[in-house]
Amino acid sequence: MTTSDHSTSATRPRPGGRSARVRYAVHRAVTELLAEDAAENLTIPVIAARAGVHATTVYRRWGSVPELLGDIASSRFSGDVVVPDTGSLRGDLERWVSQFATDLADPDVLKLMRAAVGTGPLGCDACVADRHTQLAAILDRERARGGDPPSLDRTADLLLGPLYYRAVFINRPAGPDWARDLVAGLLG
Repeated sequence: MTTSDHSTSATRPRPGGRSARVRYAVHRAVTELLAEDAAENLTIPVIAARAGVHATTVYRRWGSVPELLGDIASSRFSGDVVVPDTGSLRGDLERWVSQFATDLADPDVLKLMRAAVGTGPLGCDACVADRHTQLAAILDRERARGGDPPSLDRTADLLLGPLYYRAVFINRPAGPDWARDLVAGLLG
């Protein structure tokens, strides 16, 4: 191998590897710990012990429990809800909201969401960023079809707000029918 061959292969990212294994083990450990106990009891040493890694590894990669929860929430809440294309804004939003309501009904999702939201703005952003991106895509598609959809802020306020409120704060996740009624309220 020539020197240039060596430097090229050394700079290529490796799929998987130790870093991916550590990330997976730590994410899994947090998920398991949240299922067993309250988020307030999460500490880096406890997480590291469960994951089978040294606490300094976790501190070096994430820095704090809130940063770790933000990373897990970003990973978990990105791409799980498929942006539908039914041919109409109402159909797209109804299907999307129903899928999202179903996701919020999962107890493990709720535990992670509550823990992430409890960490402050970083965790909150991790929980909603991808949902806003998905809604923006639905609204942009409607504009491309020649429609005049509501703004992203209004759509998020009237669809996401009630769903998150019911799931996170009053522990009454919305069913798909109730979620579709939200779309009717938005679109009139």
